[in-house]
Amino acid sequence: MKKRTWACALIAVAGASLLVRHVVSEPAANASGQRDSVIDASERNTVIDAAIAQLHRAYVIPEKTAAIESDLRERQRRGEFDSITSAQSFAGHLTDVLQEQTGDRHLEVRYFEKPLSVGESGQGTPEEQAIEDLRQRRLNYGFASVGRFPFNIGYIDLHAFARPEHATDRIAAAMTLVSESDALVIDLRKCGGGDPDTVMLFASYLFDAPEHLNDIYFRDEDRTEVRWTTKAVPGIKYGQERMVYLLTSHDTFSACEDITYALKNAHRAVVVGENTGGGAHAGSPQRLDAHFMMFVPSGRPISPVTHTDWEGVGIAPDISAPASDAADVAQVAILGRLLPGEADPERQGEIRERMSELD
Repeated sequence: MKKRTWACALIAVAGASLLVRHVVSEPAANASGQRDSVIDASERNTVIDAAIAQLHRAYVIPEKTAAIESDLRERQRRGEFDSITSAQSFAGHLTDVLQEQTGDRHLEVRYFEKPLSVGESGQGTPEEQAIEDLRQRRLNYGFASVGRFPFNIGYIDLHAFARPEHATDRIAAAMTLVSESDALVIDLRKCGGGDPDTVMLFASYLFDAPEHLNDIYFRDEDRTEVRWTTKAVPGIKYGQERMVYLLTSHDTFSACEDITYALKNAHRAVVVGENTGGGAHAGSPQRLDAHFMMFVPSGRPISPVTHTDWEGVGIAPDISAPASDAADVAQVAILGRLLPGEADPERQGEIRERMSELD
């Protein structure tokens, strides 16, 4: 069984609008240290042919593949790719074309300086893996910060759902730190994606008993993966009785939308902020030739509540607010719910004062 992700680290998926790529006149290094190279018509055609084949084989929306192929062949006929001799620029332009045709921001072509062996997908070269591991360590594998707001409101700022082998201990530590809070805010405003297994692990801390959050249908394997939270987790469960609020932005994407969609539909969390980015498809990187790989979205989530997903439309918040104000808005909502249960008149006044400061 292949390992699937919503956002592969080595084939990065941008959360913003498409960037304009320009042809470079000579080899240059990109942000990950890859050196560019010159490619000819033969390699461009090989990559396009392989991309089309991969889409026909595995793309999650098969009814789109014929139109994608027709469009690419027409662009070839018009000579649209003929002037692109930079490998990096070609990968960028092909990505733009594919995303324009599908609206699928997970669909991406990537150039690799060092040759990829036949059958290699997703791991990259040892140098690439080392660069990515360093980047992930510097990002603390997605955990930006853990803390508290006034009046015992727990706070976790998540930027990604790293692989379970890196995330498990950090999730347990974070949930232990917020375990005595009266409510919990999970900040996903800068969260761009990650591993579906880690999403399920994190969600498991928020339920007392196993909960059916969603399934994923993989077209290339004609297989449905049924996804439930687990009863047992490392460390301390937060449970499902206390309030959970999720903060979102237009940059909330992919796996970070997965947990948002699941918790919202399960009525386990209140979503505050902006409509999310709209990237639902899971998949894996596939080799196109010795130097090009494509992230092929082959799986689609299926909610047991809505029987669909959030691809292309994103997830609407329960409480709409600019992303920059979402944390304040969530705190006001939480304090408003805590206030009726507070018996101490002095503390009631302090809560009202805090709400006034935030409002």
